[in-house]
Amino acid sequence: MRIAAFLDEAETDVLAYMSFPAAHRAKLHSTNPLERVNREIKRHTEVVGIFPNEDAIVRLVGTILLEQNDEWAVQRGRYMTLETIARWVMIPPSASRLSPADRSAPYRRTW
Repeated sequence: MRIAAFLDEAETDVLAYMSFPAAHRAKLHSTNPLERVNREIKRHTEVVGIFPNEDAIVRLVGTILLEQNDEWAVQRGRYMTLETIARWVMIPPSASRLSPADRSAPYRRTW
């Protein structure tokens, strides 16, 4: 009975992947790309060792994430293509003029 109640409460979280386009659902079962990025961040931070302040950590991790984004953008067999994502997310035309703080605001979904 406790398990049934737990599953009822978790239904929204368990089925969250269903809000993604069908073409993406098959790829969502694996966290391999995310784990690879996390290993790369860990490797770089262990090389540096000690950081003078939090800004230094943010710069290093941000640089790693930007490089990874660039690699994913030009890959031939991309994990999720920009075309399929564009159908799922509507990026506001004024997004390029937004401040960095405003860019983190969630985009409006179009399904």
